[in-house]
Amino acid sequence: MNNKTLSIVSYVTLIGWLIAYFSGKEKADDLLKYHLKQALGLAIVSIIFSVALQVIASVVPALSFLGVFGLVILVFWILGMINAANGALKPVPILGKAFEHKFSFLD
Repeated sequence: MNNKTLSIVSYVTLIGWLIAYFSGKEKADDLLKYHLKQALGLAIVSIIFSVALQVIASVVPALSFLGVFGLVILVFWILGMINAANGALKPVPILGKAFEHKFSFLD
C-alpha cells in the first residue's frame, strides 16, 4: 500500500491505525506521519470520552443523552479520512491542533 492509502486506513479503528503504522513504518512520509498522529489522537479522545460518558450515564441516567456527542467524533474521523484522501495536512476540527506536536515516536 502507498502512504496515501495507509493514511486513510489509519482512521479505520485502532486496528487500522496499527496496520498503517507497521506497514508504513519504513517508508513513512510527512503525510502518513501527520495522519497517524491525528488518528491516534482521535482514538485516545474517543476512548476517554466513551469511558467518561459511561461513568456519567451510570451515575446520572438522565444525562445519557450526551452520547449523541459521540457522533461529533465520528464526523471528525470522516473529515480526517477526507483530508488524508486529498493528501492535505489539515488538522481535524477543534481537536487536531493539539495532536500535531504530540506522539514524538511517530517522527
